[in-house]
Amino acid sequence: MDPRIEKLAKVLIHYSLKLKKGQLLKIQGEAVAMPLIKAAYAEAVKVGAHPYVQLRVPDNEETFLKHATDAQMRFISPITRLEVNKIDALLAIWGSENTRYLSGIDSRRQALVRKYSRPLIDKLFKRIADKSLTWVGTQFPTLADAQEAEMSLADYEDFVYGAGHVNVADPVKHWKKVAKEQARLIKILNRVKTIHVQSPDTDLKLKVKGRKWINCAGTENFPDGEIFTSPIEDSAEGYVRYSYPAVYMGREVEDVRLEFRKGKVVKETAAKNQQYLTNMLNIDKGARFLGEFAIGTNYEIKRFSKNILFDEKIGGTCHLAVGASIPEAGGKNKSSLHWDMVCNLKKKAEIKADGKVIYRNGKFVI
Repeated sequence: MDPRIEKLAKVLIHYSLKLKKGQLLKIQGEAVAMPLIKAAYAEAVKVGAHPYVQLRVPDNEETFLKHATDAQMRFISPITRLEVNKIDALLAIWGSENTRYLSGIDSRRQALVRKYSRPLIDKLFKRIADKSLTWVGTQFPTLADAQEAEMSLADYEDFVYGAGHVNVADPVKHWKKVAKEQARLIKILNRVKTIHVQSPDTDLKLKVKGRKWINCAGTENFPDGEIFTSPIEDSAEGYVRYSYPAVYMGREVEDVRLEFRKGKVVKETAAKNQQYLTNMLNIDKGARFLGEFAIGTNYEIKRFSKNILFDEKIGGTCHLAVGASIPEAGGKNKSSLHWDMVCNLKKKAEIKADGKVIYRNGKFVI
């Protein structure tokens, strides 16, 4: 086994989840991620926790989306409801044998499944916000994900573990340093009322007064590196053009441009898969409002990989998510959707807070 896998498992169990003796831990992922699943399971057993594994089977998900009746799509298993209420910790391991396995699915059916699963999504967000559930999501490097990122497997492994600083002697020391610097920035931003993002293709104003900025340093996503908040729901005014393709549920939408009035997306365009974009924005009433505004701070991630876990953290970018707010940031928007889309701010770009430039060309200046 690649020694970085066991090292990553230790970081996830002890630093990210802070798993304790007696806690119930769910580990979920595809069979292709089994090396990391096994390493995390073993580490959890050593802690004295109660881990169990749920394997995702993409072929079954495809079959369900193609053939399930509306009643079947609406059904939420009582076992799943119990699980969401009872687990103390959740480790989601991403990594697939086929990143495009849902390409042949009607996007309207995907939207319906997301809509019907909203009670579970809301419950998970609530439990994360009130600290009764800890969770972290991470990436296991696979051939399919390497191909998606246009890298060899060896290069992609170096990319994944490098982004998380798993290749250094003490990854936790690095992430604690990141947390300290981001805490300094957040102390300033928590006093801010308005945010104005400007670049050649973006001119967007948001209100954030009273909302909390969140410090992301490896405890809920790994790798990490961002600070975010949930804008006031009816405040977004202007337009944004996303520099990178927006990937969601196995579909890729290119050259997305969204126009906002009174917080709501009133016009959306895309060069590729615009109908999919529109279908997702029409899932429910909250899907056309912003749930998150964030700034990426991980400068070890130097390239776009079509994986939002990494892409939203790229140093020199911001991302704005349509759909569900993050309750811990004070957001109130409810939706089955939470779709992060990434904007490059490295050239001819500024972010102003209450009229003062705080960020220019990919770097904070405060």
